[in-house]
Amino acid sequence: MSSDAASAQAAEDADGQETDPGGGPGLKLAALAAGFVMATVDATVVNIAGAKIRTLLRLNFSELTWVIDGYVLTFASLLLLAGSLANRFGAKRIYLQGMAVFVVASAACGFASNGPALITARFVQGAGAALFMPASLTLLTNSFTDPKLRTRMVGLWTAIVSTFTALGPVIGGVLVGTLGWRSIFMLNLPIGVAGILLTRRYIAAIPAQRVRPRVLGNFLGVLGLVALSFTLIEGPSFGWSSVSVLLSGAAAVVLIGALVVQQRRSSAPIVPLALFREPRFTAANVVGFLINFGLMGGIFMLGLFLQNARGASPSLAGLQMLPMMAGPLLGNLMFARYSHRWGVRRPLIVALSLACAATAALIGISGATPYWMLAVAVGIANFGIGVSTPAMTFALMESAGAEHANIASSMLNTNRQFGGLVGVAVIGIALANPGNWYAGAHTSFLITAACYGAAALLTLKYVSVAGRPRV
Repeated sequence: MSSDAASAQAAEDADGQETDPGGGPGLKLAALAAGFVMATVDATVVNIAGAKIRTLLRLNFSELTWVIDGYVLTFASLLLLAGSLANRFGAKRIYLQGMAVFVVASAACGFASNGPALITARFVQGAGAALFMPASLTLLTNSFTDPKLRTRMVGLWTAIVSTFTALGPVIGGVLVGTLGWRSIFMLNLPIGVAGILLTRRYIAAIPAQRVRPRVLGNFLGVLGLVALSFTLIEGPSFGWSSVSVLLSGAAAVVLIGALVVQQRRSSAPIVPLALFREPRFTAANVVGFLINFGLMGGIFMLGLFLQNARGASPSLAGLQMLPMMAGPLLGNLMFARYSHRWGVRRPLIVALSLACAATAALIGISGATPYWMLAVAVGIANFGIGVSTPAMTFALMESAGAEHANIASSMLNTNRQFGGLVGVAVIGIALANPGNWYAGAHTSFLITAACYGAAALLTLKYVSVAGRPRV
């Protein structure tokens, strides 16, 4: 490091902040969207590559589920702790460190020669994503002082993330079909390095806050979620009555119970317990969990189903999933445009009911079911989820109030990741007999429809937001 760079770094470390380092809005946006795009794409792109990875690395089905859920497990478990670390040590520093961890772990995934090596690297990848995700939006909003420009940049940032979420299976299918499954991880290297360099050059630091990270509560939560994941993922292969599965199930109950007790006694709980006494807040969190349970579990199932039951290549499967994955983006745009007329409660109930009905229509899917019917039904269901997600977010934020807005947002994001984690694990149980993919699809669609239906009923009973969101 040059003496000038060292002096600049020392000045930043001394007061936790630096003056605006320059650079246009596009460069700042690119710097902070890079991490979010990588993390978002990696949550879906592996679903298309799963069939090839399983064959070439000779994985059993529980190992393949760990490849998906290992990433989500550390990502979801560490999100709240990572937010505290960003406050304590500075958002820019934690963002850069998380990006570096993610890039190195991506390389390790790309070079993995067996299942355990790939699963371990995926765990580390999730930890890196957890570090930089909470800091990315904080740095983005801090980088633009003009309110109109800030709103525009946040809107573009959201659109970029939504677009790459929809394109994830297509990107994965093309890469796997042309360059092999390892390329889906190697793609992160140039994106991640560019993001790191742009962030170091063009993103200003934010002053650190002298807050103590709530380590014990997060530690109990991580261990409880690990035990629960092991129980759900390994149950079909080890046997539900095996000693290891029974012990892990008991450990999950004990650890989660200990977390509840510890949080009730803590003077500074991770989430203020008073929030859970508000039925709308609790219901909105459960709805968020159920939405991601169905959505992520469904994506996991479809990537495998299209290739194993319908005989599609990875490239074709990715293209076939594109109209289905466009549903959430279209639903987001529809809600953003008309929410000032609709409010929150009514579109949430209607959209969730629509998603339930469209998914239920596929419970009897067979080899004679044409592709277009599958695509239309899943696309409609995902459109409903696209409307539901921002509506549910508005309902939760209004129930939390301005005082608890930040922690409610973090809680919602973490809870939705938990929903995706459990959804993939449970759908993995439904698909545990890969010799009969249609039977697995029947069960998967039934479970997903039940989740969406339960979310609609919860909304009908507990969510009573009468106001209009400001968009």
